[in-house]
Amino acid sequence: METQKEYWERVYATKRPREMTWTEEYPMRSLDFIHHFHLPRSSSIIDVGGGGSRLVDHLLEEGYEDITVLDISETALDLARERLGVIADRVTWIVSDILDFQPSRPYEIWHDRATFHFLTAPKDIEKYMALVTRWATRYLAIATISDGGPTKLSGLDVRPYSIAALEAQFIEGFHKSGCITEDHTTPADIQQTFSFCALERNL
Repeated sequence: METQKEYWERVYATKRPREMTWTEEYPMRSLDFIHHFHLPRSSSIIDVGGGGSRLVDHLLEEGYEDITVLDISETALDLARERLGVIADRVTWIVSDILDFQPSRPYEIWHDRATFHFLTAPKDIEKYMALVTRWATRYLAIATISDGGPTKLSGLDVRPYSIAALEAQFIEGFHKSGCITEDHTTPADIQQTFSFCALERNL
């Protein structure tokens, strides 16, 4: 049976970006949330599951200096490094399943667009929650498939969340700064509704 890592390595090795449903040329909502936090460009940011995202490109262009991109797929990170060229050296790249991730430092902004909803087992959700609670020190920007959306994406089970459910999931450590639902049009011109939340760490 194919492991999660093997699955994602195969996806990134065999599909072009426009064949992947989550592709965004300009990750407007993620950038809007990060701007909303009003933190200096020196702030530490981690993009969880960001191997196929162009968020890192735009953060570098805007002058952010301390960016980490984590993905389970080494192939995804290799493609991102190739795309960025020489400026890829300004980014910290981590190959890891989020459930195996052992951070060595905290992050002021923890960004996750569509990794969390792939966690469907309670023990996996609890593990993720423990990571975020310990290592996200200021803000959490998170997006999942919205409640009522598909329960499978890319052939894998997902757990949809309403905005209320997403806010409630993180209520122990964070409070809502701003949340919206938004339709994402896939490269195949299919509409998917996402729940986006910007959450601030409780003092």
